[in-house]
Amino acid sequence: QVHVVESGGGLVQAGDSLTLSCAASGRYVRTYAMGWFRQAPGKEREFVAATTWRGGTHYADSVKARFIVSRDAAETVTLQMNSLKPEDTAVYYCAAGPWPLKSGVYWGQGTQVTVSS
Repeated sequence: QVHVVESGGGLVQAGDSLTLSCAASGRYVRTYAMGWFRQAPGKEREFVAATTWRGGTHYADSVKARFIVSRDAAETVTLQMNSLKPEDTAVYYCAAGPWPLKSGVYWGQGTQVTVSS
């Protein structure tokens, strides 16, 4: 069993920065990809960014050049969000599992990020 916990959400203004953190524990976590998805009200959950256990990074086009995902340790990942926009408002979920994080994924409970205009 893998346990995933996020932290760092909050309310910010457009143009501000915010950092989300995630820690996962359990068997095989060190070999898993870890990343972030988000779900806005009335929309489906969407991929944001992820890093594989080999260190490769992947981003959604909507956040590329604004967000930075990094794996600080084998079982932790952070998402540095810069130049935030109101459309970034969503519940952000940390995910851990085999790349490309489409099956066998373990999820955190989610953390709210609200960007005011």
